[in-house]
Amino acid sequence: MATPVKRRRDLDPDLEFLVVDDFLRDLIGARALKSAFELGLIDHLLTRHPSTLGELGETVKADRMGLTFLLDLLTGAGVVENRNGGYSLSAAFRIALRYRDLLEAKLDFAGYLAADYLELFTGLIADPPGFMRRARLFQLFDYKRSLEPSVENYERTRGWMRLTTTLTRYETRACLKAWDFGASRAMLDIGGNSGEFVLQICRKHAQLRATVMDLPLVCDIGQEHVLAEPERDRIAFLKGDIREDAVPPGFDLISFKSMLHDWPEASAREFLSRAAAALEPGGTILIFERAPLDVTAQVPPFSHLPTMLFFRSYRAPAIYVGHLLALGFTDIQTREVALEVPFFVVTGKKPAA
Repeated sequence: MATPVKRRRDLDPDLEFLVVDDFLRDLIGARALKSAFELGLIDHLLTRHPSTLGELGETVKADRMGLTFLLDLLTGAGVVENRNGGYSLSAAFRIALRYRDLLEAKLDFAGYLAADYLELFTGLIADPPGFMRRARLFQLFDYKRSLEPSVENYERTRGWMRLTTTLTRYETRACLKAWDFGASRAMLDIGGNSGEFVLQICRKHAQLRATVMDLPLVCDIGQEHVLAEPERDRIAFLKGDIREDAVPPGFDLISFKSMLHDWPEASAREFLSRAAAALEPGGTILIFERAPLDVTAQVPPFSHLPTMLFFRSYRAPAIYVGHLLALGFTDIQTREVALEVPFFVVTGKKPAA
């Protein structure tokens, strides 16, 4: 009999969302869970529990043998409990469902990229350029589609922004614990995506006004994303491409959240240099990124598949520290952040004029 998944009691309450990975550890269990969402089984058990097999059969469009097999898989994965023929969601899974948006986003993201791992992993190891040409990963994150408006380009851009926005919603909690934004008044987030990062920060810090600089379609979608939020009047969007466009002045904090790893180190160094030139004297540059992956202790769970496929992109924080030192920054600090994979926050201060 499978051992039920148990809540990790050592989790910081603000990081309780990490429990979602407990239910996304392998492809078979994750795919069964996705089907349970698709067939309405999870929603049924949320409101009608316990339910017999017959009662579930009235909701779930599957034959008795198929439904039984799905329930058995979910029981083995710790999602469902069966007591005397009555099925219920486990207590641990009910906790994970508090973060349903994250759970479903990770299911979708890892599922979409499963073929890259199953069919192209040898290429990722031995032929990275070939992998980039063929992988769904780079078809999904095709930033050229975020430049020119069209129905298809908006749809494709919304697709990856939904995923990155959901991840950012929860990752930002750790960044807020690692660095105090209380002294900042005007923040520029370069490559800031939907604005979710600055939204979470503005929600905690009423003195802060923030601007997101990103590609045109990303900004359009981002404006829609924050439109219904009370903080919307303190969040602006600036359409631009840091590869070509100047970084605007007037900010005492410039951040790069999960952006620099997308680019070669020479480009990342150039982006930091442009940001440093525009930053107000005495201002801060903040870098919030994933650290290089360590997969020696255990094989990563299925939900980490998208992160794992990017393994070549993650850099040690010392690299960014070196770039800031070369730019003359002072008071450079590195804070390690433990999420589902290691993150870090690197900050540095531009000397006052």
